[in-house]
Amino acid sequence: MENYTYNSFTLQLEGLNISVKFTYPMFLLLFFFYLFIMVANVGIAVLIFMNKNLHQPMYLLYCNLPFTDILGNSILLPRLLVDLLKPLSERVISYYECVVQAFTSHMFGTTSHTVLMIMAFDRYVAICNPLHYASIMTNKMVIKLTVSAWGVAFVLVGVLLGLTIRLSRCRTMITNLYCDNASLFKLSCESVVINDVYGLTFTVVLFTGSIGSVVLTYASITVVCLTSKNKSLNSKALKTCSTHLVVYLIMLFTGTLGIMLHRFPQYSEYRKFCSILFHIVPGSLNPIIYGVQSNEIQKLFSKLPWKKTVPLK
Repeated sequence: MENYTYNSFTLQLEGLNISVKFTYPMFLLLFFFYLFIMVANVGIAVLIFMNKNLHQPMYLLYCNLPFTDILGNSILLPRLLVDLLKPLSERVISYYECVVQAFTSHMFGTTSHTVLMIMAFDRYVAICNPLHYASIMTNKMVIKLTVSAWGVAFVLVGVLLGLTIRLSRCRTMITNLYCDNASLFKLSCESVVINDVYGLTFTVVLFTGSIGSVVLTYASITVVCLTSKNKSLNSKALKTCSTHLVVYLIMLFTGTLGIMLHRFPQYSEYRKFCSILFHIVPGSLNPIIYGVQSNEIQKLFSKLPWKKTVPLK
């Protein structure tokens, strides 16, 4: 018979279930990824803000991605690294910390979509309406798009967690790497139909809006490229759009896989693995992809002090 502990403010995180011999290799691997993600994303964001040549709408909108990657990985990896070195019985977290962690993790997932949506809009205007690009994508418009991306995510996630924290709790085990909405409402013995309905609606609206906007954007860009004989325009479109599309597909695939596996408790370890991939793969690849594809960023890197060689006498 299952034991119940009602409304406990101390919860237990299941974390990763791996054998002792793999604990330290996994710790070192995740620590390396976290360090790389922090350095790469902070570095490229500082580089963009410090250099006036990069104060263009495309780069300013891109700066939202490093921030989301830093936010998402900082809420997962440090806690996961600490818990790896602890036995299961000592992996505890307070209820309030758990709610904050759930809110932050869902903000990361949601803004990953909304930010890429506004970046797709920027590419659409640049390629399909280049003559009016400067008048449309003003600093004011960049601010509006950024506020919209974060504001929509904040409202959607706020309602999602608001419906969950109203529930009483009769369990204490979070069967996940970290706290999220599904793990929290599974602690309740009350009816969670409303949570399931809103969660499903939330996911459908977000994915439909995200995928729909990207598909329409790239369909319009494809039509322009096919009807235009301007090789320079087509080359620019291919380069900038392929970068954005690769980042989007990586984020979409890893995120969708994790959501699908949440419905199958028997695959909980696979779900945990996908959760890690959803955080570290985009966070690691985003700065690399944009850094490699951007001529402006490559030029800046080539001017850094350690790139200069001392001439031979």
